[in-house]
Amino acid sequence: MPLTGPDTGPVSHLAGFLIEIRPIDWRVVAISKEDVLHVARLARLEIPDEEIERVQAELGAILEAVGKVSELDLSDVEPTSHPLDLVNVWAEDEPRPSLSREDALANAPDPTDGAFRVPAVGS
Repeated sequence: MPLTGPDTGPVSHLAGFLIEIRPIDWRVVAISKEDVLHVARLARLEIPDEEIERVQAELGAILEAVGKVSELDLSDVEPTSHPLDLVNVWAEDEPRPSLSREDALANAPDPTDGAFRVPAVGS
């Protein structure tokens, strides 16, 4: 049985947040040229005009695959935020000598007064 939130439809856990699940028929979602350009703009990608049709087909195939997953009965599957059990993979912090100021600035293009000089931001 899916989880339900107060006064909402079914919900799922995603990275500690509850999100409402709204049924979408992915098989009837068509990807337009404008959709492709919008996604490209969000991803800061430049897609040449001659590739837009190919990208439309690829995004359509992705949505079709998502649609197939949405057809599965997952009512008895425990919600997860990741498919694998994660453990902390970080190494222990152990103090060690750092670079000297001279070594750190050795390849800097324009060190000034023992510091990195960078262009002004927001001028």
